[in-house]
Parts: sequence; structure tokens; C-alpha cells
Amino acid sequence: MRLRSRSVFSIPFLLLTFLILPAVSFGQTSASIRGTITDPTGGAVAGASVSAWANDNAKPIAAAQTGDDGTFSMSVAPGHYRLTISAANFAPDTASDVAAMSGPPTTLDVKLQLAPMSSNVVISAEAQPRLASDVVAPVDVITRQDIDDEQQPWLTPMLATVPGISFSQLGAEGGTVSIFLDGGNSNYTKVLVDGVPADVSLPGISFDPSAYTTDGIDKIEVVHGASSVLYGSDAMTGAIDILTHRGTTATPELVLQGDGGTFDTGRGSGQLSGALGRFDYSVAAGYFSTRGQSPGTYVLENDGPLTYPFLRDTTLSGNFGWKFSDSNTLRLTLRNNTSDAGDPGQTLLASNPTDEFNPVEAGVDTGEHEFTSGLSWDFSTGQHWQNHVQGFDSRTQIAIPAFETLDKFNAAGLDARTTYLFKGGAITAGYYFENETGGVLGRHDNAGYLEARYQFTRRLTAVAGGRVEANDSYGTRFVPRVGANYTARYGSGLWGNTRLLASFGQGIKEPPLFPEGCTPDLKPEQSTTFDAGFDQDFDSGRARLSATFFHNDFHNIVSFASGEMPNGMPQNCSPFFGSYFNTDKARAYGTDSSFTVRLARWIDVRGTYSYDDSRVLDSPNASDPALVPGNRLLKRPLNSADLMVNLHHRGIRWNITGYLVGRRTDSDFLSETEDGVCQSGPCIKSDPGYVRWDTSAVVPLRYGLSLTAHFQNVFDKHYSDAVGYPALGYNYLVGIRCVFGGDH
Repeated sequence: MRLRSRSVFSIPFLLLTFLILPAVSFGQTSASIRGTITDPTGGAVAGASVSAWANDNAKPIAAAQTGDDGTFSMSVAPGHYRLTISAANFAPDTASDVAAMSGPPTTLDVKLQLAPMSSNVVISAEAQPRLASDVVAPVDVITRQDIDDEQQPWLTPMLATVPGISFSQLGAEGGTVSIFLDGGNSNYTKVLVDGVPADVSLPGISFDPSAYTTDGIDKIEVVHGASSVLYGSDAMTGAIDILTHRGTTATPELVLQGDGGTFDTGRGSGQLSGALGRFDYSVAAGYFSTRGQSPGTYVLENDGPLTYPFLRDTTLSGNFGWKFSDSNTLRLTLRNNTSDAGDPGQTLLASNPTDEFNPVEAGVDTGEHEFTSGLSWDFSTGQHWQNHVQGFDSRTQIAIPAFETLDKFNAAGLDARTTYLFKGGAITAGYYFENETGGVLGRHDNAGYLEARYQFTRRLTAVAGGRVEANDSYGTRFVPRVGANYTARYGSGLWGNTRLLASFGQGIKEPPLFPEGCTPDLKPEQSTTFDAGFDQDFDSGRARLSATFFHNDFHNIVSFASGEMPNGMPQNCSPFFGSYFNTDKARAYGTDSSFTVRLARWIDVRGTYSYDDSRVLDSPNASDPALVPGNRLLKRPLNSADLMVNLHHRGIRWNITGYLVGRRTDSDFLSETEDGVCQSGPCIKSDPGYVRWDTSAVVPLRYGLSLTAHFQNVFDKHYSDAVGYPALGYNYLVGIRCVFGGDH
């Protein structure tokens, strides 16, 4: 009976168990999390990865990927989770303590911010960071990987691989460098370091990158077309923004490198970076020293032997960020450059160093100290407002002992902008202030600017903006810029995406500072630029062809006329020195093109070609025949190209780079009077073209060590990038690189 009684009571218990267990089991698996991942403008982010983590598990317990509309959904057991969201070209994000309960799904919408250091993100072309495929102006990007592949210690050769950029250098390392972008003058490109103006060697004069190393640099963006709407003066044909390294690894990373080579050259560099919670840091230092290639043993009659070209350069940089929250960050950037260089003068111009009509120019030593600093604050106020405030200070000191000169220049100011983001678009309003000084001279610059961006359809995006600039030197001016980006085709396979883009803009350039008593009433130099081009992908993204047509007009170019002034022209300076006038006009048009292709998993090839047809249109005060109307603009080749092959196999990286530079109009600004030889005007009117090949290699060893090598001008080509100043012959640097720590 007892046994029977237990059996009777057990039947309802079993029935109740079978009824409750499915409900419990269902409750444990019925919770779900869903949401939408968007970009800063509210556009859908497709292909984003969403992972759910619980109790610090080593692996996520659930994962999902967003579709074309940016939505995701995942099923989990009821509980509290930490969600991580990541997507290509976006900064990763984390949502902590997400509660998932049975019943209605938990909703989580996340707005991702673009990763500024990604090679596919551009921060300099528009007021807000954009994907490179979305900007309306042509942009070229140089990454840290590009720099490491070429093992290039100097900024100038890296810029030379960008289509549309040519340069002139007075000799080897340390010689003064002038950069020309899309046919513009060397002072028509705005150069920034982490958003801070760097071209302050003399207000109104060009940026000289001769002593700029690649130490601490992670990315370089080159924006083509007038960019004065965002950057004001100097951005006549474009802008170059040099971005320094930011720490990202939880484990501190230390990178050390030492090299040595020809001409008693030695180089050492180090970089320490990381991220400690809300604080990220990166500090870098570099030193370069070379005796330089001897120009010979010429002896000047009065000054003794020529100064050999030598260079000593020290670079220090820092980048520090503090994140108050995911939408509130303070960042301090610092860069200090100190160099001492010897220039041998125009050693190629004389067959006889004592020839009184064509002498060897005596060399000089130049010491230069450049310092840039910027403090920026990026923060959001509400869901739709993003704000950026940056204060900056740039200082340059130039000392030339031979002439007993010491010049100091400074530019300090503020750039503040606020952006209203809405689905498919953004509107940015900004204010800019800058104070420039050079010795006892100075001037102020105030500006307000506005930029609007709207995505009309999935395929079409347009940008329009304008800037009103009030400058002590030339008064008030207005410059506009408009552009559009149209995706003509979305595709995969052999024939991929086709993107068309076009932009129009105007640029302004302030004149140099003039001493008291020589204050010409000058207008700003101005440019009108038009760019139109395409990007075409092939073979599922393994190949790309890009080409841009540009047409740039330059007017109100400042010229100088010496001696007595013609009737009716103002006498701004003494008759001995002459006066300045807005007289000259010029134009440049052509194409910038490039291609990239992955021939195999271990072979990448990239090539560029530029055609730059420039002309002097008007120059009534020309003092040299090379500057008269009809001639090409000085030092800008009609044709230039480069080819880069990267081989990477089992960790070994080998780079081969070839440069082709066509003949350039140039001048020695000298004349001979001997019968039958150069009776008048310059004796040399052009610089011959050349082809140069470099090669580099990085060979990994063990324990974070690698062997490095860079061989320049491997075929010992004799050439010059400026008339009379020989470039380096065959030279090399070999060394070792050590990487400790980091998240590897």
C-alpha cells in the first residue's frame, strides 16, 4: 500500500514537471537583442560585427552581423551582457550591461564614429571625417605601412609618390625644398601637422619640408583642389595634412630603429605608445646625421674651400588623448624639429671654379628650429551636434651665421566649428582666428565659414560651402567651393564599383609681410580650380584605376619690379628696391592618374602618372627670360610618373620604387659675356629629366627584431632637382628594428 501511495502522488508530480520544464527552457532561450548600427550622419553601416559577452568569457556567447539596412538581431539566454561593435573603417564601440529579458526584444541602436587613422577615412577634405569613397575632392593617402615598406626617413620622397606633386631640392639632404601641387606655386599648398598650420617659415612664403623626417608619422593626406573654404590662405591648389601616431594598444609598444650607411650617415629613432583606460599616448624621437656627398674640392678665391653638404636633424613628437566619454575627447599634439644644414651652392654651373662670369656659389650653413603644438577638444552636445575646438601655436626660427641673421616667425590662433548631423547630411559652421608675426611685423586674420553636405540618393552626394576672410593685409574676401560624388555603378566580380566626382573652388593667398615704409596695396593672390575624375574597381576590389582632370587658373600673382617705377605706378618702396604689384597670371591643366593591382597574394603593384601643362600667361615685370609669357612654370615637369612593387612572403617585405621626372623649365639666373657662349639671359633654361630607382627590404628575425635596408639611386644616376645642385648618387642605409610589447 505504501508503495502504491507513492506511485499515485508521483504521477501529478511528473505531469507538473513536464509542464514546467518547457516553460523554463523556453524562458532561458527566448530573450533577444536587436538594433541598428549607423554612421555619424545616421546612414546604415552594413557588415558590422556585433558580439555579446557574459561573465568575462574568453569567447562571445552570441554574434551577429548587420545587413544592408544596418540592422542586426541575436538570440541569447536572459541576463546582462556586454556588447562589442566593430566595422571596417570605424572606431570600435562597447555597450556595457545590456539587459536581455524574455518577452519583447531589447533594442540597442549604436552610432559608430569613423576611425581617423584608417587608410580609408579622410579627415582633411571636408569639415567632418568621411570615408574616402564618399568625399567629393580627389584625395591621396600615404599610410605608415607605405613609409615602412619604403624605409624612407624623409617626408619629401614620400610626397613625391603622390600624383600631381613635384618638388625642387637644392642639393641633397638638408637642401631647401619647394613642393608644387597640380601646377601651383610652392606657396599654394596649405601644410598642416595634426591640423596645425606648419607653413610659418615666413608668413606668405612656402613650407620647406627639407628637414621633416617620417618619425612619428602614421598617415599623410593630400587633398587636391582649392581648399580655402576650410583652411583660408595658402590652400590655393590643395592641402597636405600630416597625422602623427596615436597609441591604441593596452600593452605599451616600444619601437626602436638604428641605421647607418654611406657618407658617414647615422640614424636612430624610437617610439613608445599605448592606451591606459581613457588615456592614450605616443612619444617619438629621431636623430639623423650625415656628412653628405662631397661636391668636389673647388677652392673659392676669397672664401676658401666650399662648404660640404652636411645635415644634423633632431625630431621630437608627442600625441596625447584623454577620453572623458565616448563622445568627449581632449587631445594634445606636439612636434619639434631642429636642424643644422650646409649647402654647397650651385656646384654644377662652372667648369672653372674661379670663372668671374660664372662662379661657384659659396655654401652657407643654415640652422632651423620648428615647433608646432595643438590642443583640440571634440565633443557632442545631444544626439545631433558634434563640436571641434582647436587652439594652435607654430614657431619657426632660422639662423644663417654667414649673413649674421636670425629670423623668428610665429602663427597662433583658434579654429572652432560646430556640426549639426541629420540623416543623410550635415551642416557645419566655423570661426577661425590667426595672429601672424615675423620679427616686429604682424597681422590678424578672422574668418567665418559654412559647409553643407547632403546625400540626395544612395548614389549621389553633394557638398557646398563658403568662407568670408578678413585679413589685415588685403581686407575682406569671399571664396566658395562645391562638389559632388556619384556612384554610377555598384558591382562585384570583374567589373566593380564606378565612382564619379567633380569639384570647383576658389583659393586665396595672402602676400608676404612687408616692413614699415614698404606697404604696397596688394590684393590676395587667387586661384580658381576645377577637378573631375573617376575611380573604377576591378576583380572584386583587387585592382583599381583612378584618374582626375584638373584645370587651375592663377591670377593677381604678386610680382616685383626693381628700380624706377613706370609713370602712374605707386612708389611703395625706395627706387633702389622697387615695388610689388598684382600683375602676373598663369594656368595649369592636366591629369593625375594611378592604378593599384594585386597580382598575387604576395605581389602588390602601384603606379602613378601626371601630365601637367602649365603656362605663364602674363608677367610684365619678369626679370628673367624663363618667366616670360608662353613658358612653362618653373620647376614643374610636363610628365612625371612612379612605379612601386611590394613583395611580401613569409614576413619578408621587399619594395622597389622607380621615379620618372620629365624635363622642367628652370634657370640659373646667370649670364656669360664671352663670345659665342650665352650672350645674354640665363645660361641654363631647363633641368633634364631623369629616372631613379630605389629599393628597400624588411627581414623579420625573432623576438621582435627585423633587419632593415634602404638603397637609394641604385644605378647611381647623375641628376639634379634644381639647376646646379646635384642630388645624391648611390647611397644606402642598413640597420635593425626592434618591436617590444604591443597587442600582437
